[in-house]
Amino acid sequence: MKLRNDLESYRGIAVLAVLLAVFMLPQRVRAAAEQSYKARVEPLLKNYCFDCHGDGASKGEVSFDEYTNLTAHVSNQKLWLAVWQNLQTQMMPPAKKPQPSDAERRQIAKWIERDVFKLDPANPDPGRVTIRRLNREEYRNTILDLFGVEFDTTEAFPADDSGYGFDNIGDVLTISPLLLEKYLDAAQEIADKIIASGQQRIPTLVVYGDQIRDKDDAKQTAKNLPFSDTNIVQFIKDVNHPGSYRITAEVAVQGSDVATVHAATMVLKVDDKEIERRDLGWEFRKTISVSDEAVLESGSHTISLEVIPKREPAEGENKLHANVDSVKLHGPLDRSFLERPKEYFRVFFDGPPPAGAKARRQHAQKILRHFAERAFRRPIDQSTLDRLVSIAENVEKQPGGTFEQGVGQGLTAVLASPRFLFRAEIQPEPNNPAKIVRVDEFALASRLSYFLWSSLPDEELLKIAREGKLRANLRPQVDRMLKDDKGKRFVRNFAGQWLQTRDVETVSIDAQRILRTRRGEDAEKIFNGGVRRAMRAETEMMFGHLIKENRPLTELLLSDYTFLNERLANFYGIDGVKGQDMRKVSLTKDSNRGGLLTQGTYLLVTSNPTRTSPVKRGMFVLENLLGTPPPPPPPNVPPLERTRQNSERFLTMRETMEIHREKPLCASCHARMDPIGLALENYNALGRFRDTELGRPIDTAGQLITGEKFTNAVELAQILTTSRKKDFYRCATEKLLTYATGRGVEYYDAPTIEKIVEQMESDGGKARTLLYGIIESAPFQMRRGDGDRLLTDAKQSKTN
Repeated sequence: MKLRNDLESYRGIAVLAVLLAVFMLPQRVRAAAEQSYKARVEPLLKNYCFDCHGDGASKGEVSFDEYTNLTAHVSNQKLWLAVWQNLQTQMMPPAKKPQPSDAERRQIAKWIERDVFKLDPANPDPGRVTIRRLNREEYRNTILDLFGVEFDTTEAFPADDSGYGFDNIGDVLTISPLLLEKYLDAAQEIADKIIASGQQRIPTLVVYGDQIRDKDDAKQTAKNLPFSDTNIVQFIKDVNHPGSYRITAEVAVQGSDVATVHAATMVLKVDDKEIERRDLGWEFRKTISVSDEAVLESGSHTISLEVIPKREPAEGENKLHANVDSVKLHGPLDRSFLERPKEYFRVFFDGPPPAGAKARRQHAQKILRHFAERAFRRPIDQSTLDRLVSIAENVEKQPGGTFEQGVGQGLTAVLASPRFLFRAEIQPEPNNPAKIVRVDEFALASRLSYFLWSSLPDEELLKIAREGKLRANLRPQVDRMLKDDKGKRFVRNFAGQWLQTRDVETVSIDAQRILRTRRGEDAEKIFNGGVRRAMRAETEMMFGHLIKENRPLTELLLSDYTFLNERLANFYGIDGVKGQDMRKVSLTKDSNRGGLLTQGTYLLVTSNPTRTSPVKRGMFVLENLLGTPPPPPPPNVPPLERTRQNSERFLTMRETMEIHREKPLCASCHARMDPIGLALENYNALGRFRDTELGRPIDTAGQLITGEKFTNAVELAQILTTSRKKDFYRCATEKLLTYATGRGVEYYDAPTIEKIVEQMESDGGKARTLLYGIIESAPFQMRRGDGDRLLTDAKQSKTN
């Protein structure tokens, strides 16, 4: 009995000790943070920051020595977040002031991360995940990859809102009652297209232009037939069902965005017998049909297209060429042979339904299970499947109803389901921010596919996820997905928004005024839609090349090559590039091109309609390449045009900017933006190189706020890829992490970002290292409940 009482006493004491320790822990943590601050951080602040933020000075309303409560001072998250951000980017102390060593910067930053943010690099916070609906791009790609159906989401749905520079951010992808109605209409329209494909029809054989070749020169295809030369291209096809056929060549006339007198004649032949002849010239239409009927017997037939020159272009006009998209053989026209198109078998993959009711139900169940699991991106439960099959059976039983119509209605229900429209993920405790879990393999497959393909997982991804092997095979899957044609979507959607290549084809610009031509037609010959499209392709192909070949990411900013076709090369003034196909081109050492800052895309989207904009160009670099955006401008800032109008003489852009930033409110921000933008003044608003402005040499020399000096755009790019390289890596990581997770970067992402940056530094900044780092990170692989853990911890600490 005594032994039992002793044990009970010991147990009570132990419990009390544990409770006491738990109660005292927050106080001990705070005391440790305060002691560490006084011993390790405050002395450094006195050495490097008190000139502006201490000893009575409070520049920017920030003072480090005016606190009355040390605990409140050490816990001031807003203050220390600003300090941490400025330390990371070396924006503070200013370049003219004494600078802390790298070790001292890390010492302060680590204290902020550990004692203020409460971050644990060994157990990083993955952040919350807002349930996301599919945006227009994702919806279109998902329908295409699921059913093979093209659906125009730009016509069907309103434009998506953007957040943090991207249109896939969960917090802004809201859904209204009107949008929900549009989703219901879209689901029915898509299902109707699928069902319509089940009707038997006259077959159409399609041969694409790159499959139609010159019989003597395999490199010559129907995709580029110059008007100035006689060319004959052909293909041979077997006809199994004799009869009358309509043969149609779909042709686009390309080479000039403005009218030209250049003309040629196209002759369509079957077995060397002419069946149609059509004169071709410059036209607004996207395609022209060259078509007629011909009787074809069973056996092989040669279909040929001949281009015969008719009229050369006038002086100064661009040459035209024919681009044959496809040739179609439609027949037999007497309907003696009908077939279901291949699109039918994409949905009804076992063919027409069997006769028996039980077999038909099993057939419908197989189809609906397949598409529901693909659309929902995870296995479907039996009760949901049963409801879908019941919908299909009820429709088929209606008067005039068919099996295909029933399945179509079941698919309509799938496409209208929140499981399809929203990328929801299973979370055991969705409202507990302290509960961190790994997402399951199906959710991981979905995150990966919408990241790299902007679409749903394919069969292989779902198969590996079902086997529980996706995490163990992430890198091979990433490599496979990037090699797929769908990998181009990642370049167009991520780079298109990060580097703003989406905007280059539509941004407003007055080419006639910039080029100083008398007529708009003359300006159009120099700068037109073809040049804009080539500019976009140049930047996107550069970024895609870095990903595909795993090149250093710094080559995006500074390289001895670019991607051009003849049109863009002529616009830039680069000789030796022929043809309309974009391709990699080596640049000479004396070239004024090389890297993003000299590419038309960047230069055009950062210009105003009638002039360059050093502010926009500088802002782009600070926001998208260095991750150090300045604060918003003060209200009622007069435009630069007013500064020029008030001057007694014509001012260069540099002179105008110097007057503009004389205002104290403007000076600090413009000191960061203007030197960058003025370094690019050799490139006009269209992106063409120039040496002078208003007859005076252009001065492009400047100095970054961090102290580095440069004399031109090339030297600026060299700084960005050397001394500011880590900032560029960090910014690229933040942008890609934002795009991949669908949320903005937060303070708790610091360990993840720093780890990826360190990996890039140790691996030469390879592009795939960045991709792998994002996909293998905690924010991509894990999730927690909604809420802010820092605020939750603070509330718990206050309660304790």
